[in-house]
Amino acid sequence: MPDVLIVNASPLIFLGKAGRIELLRTIGATRILVPETVFEEVAHCGHTDVAARALLGSDWIERTPAPVAPTSVIEWDLGAGESSVIATALRHPESSAVIDDLCGRRCAHALGVDVIGTLGVVIAAHRRGAIENPREVLLELRATGMWLSDAVIARALQLAGVET
Repeated sequence: MPDVLIVNASPLIFLGKAGRIELLRTIGATRILVPETVFEEVAHCGHTDVAARALLGSDWIERTPAPVAPTSVIEWDLGAGESSVIATALRHPESSAVIDDLCGRRCAHALGVDVIGTLGVVIAAHRRGAIENPREVLLELRATGMWLSDAVIARALQLAGVET
C-alpha cells in the first residue's frame, strides 16, 4: 500500500454510512488526505448525515487545499471531486487515489496514478487482518446504499481469498 491515500467522496460516503470509515486507516498508509472540494461535498450536510458525521469526527483525516487541476485532468471532464483527487495524487507520486467512479479511475490510470476503490479498501483491510469477515462489510456497504451485485460481491470475496 502507498504511504498516502487521497480519498474521493463516494468512498467516504459509503464507508461512513456503513460505520467503517476507519478502514482507510488500516491498509498501511501513513496519511489520509481529502481535498477541500471533496471534504465540502461530503460535509455539507453537517451533523444530520451519518457520512458527514463520520468524516467530521475523523481527526486523522487531513483536509488539504485542492490544487488547480492540470489540463491533462480537465480534458477528462470529470466532477470537481475526482479532478481534485487526481490533481492531488499527481503532486504526491507515492500516493494512491481512492476513487469508485469509472471515468475517474480511467483518468487516474491513464495519468499513471495508482487507484483503489472502496471494495479494494475492504479487500486490503481483510488481507491486513483488520476485518475478519469481508462479506459482512460488503453487505453493510450494500445495505447503506452502495450498488453491489451478488456477482461483484463474489468477485471481491474471491480477490480477498474468501470462499464464496
